[in-house]
Amino acid sequence: MLRFYIIGVCILLIAIIANVIIGKIGLITWYDFGPQFFERGFIVIKEVGLFSTIWLFFVYPLVLAFGYVIGDKIYNLFK
Repeated sequence: MLRFYIIGVCILLIAIIANVIIGKIGLITWYDFGPQFFERGFIVIKEVGLFSTIWLFFVYPLVLAFGYVIGDKIYNLFK
């Protein structure tokens, strides 16, 4: 159970950091995309642009996976 907690905290911290950085760069985050998508549908994917779409659907999941790897390594240090 402790392992899941440590991994979850690492994923959360990585997600917060990534969202702040991406927001400063000017790409759209899930906090911006989600409400628009549920309100207007798939047309929003075209409107957010190529780089934001690549970020949201390909790079962001990889960044979160990196948070998992970091959390797992931290847990294994203290195991």
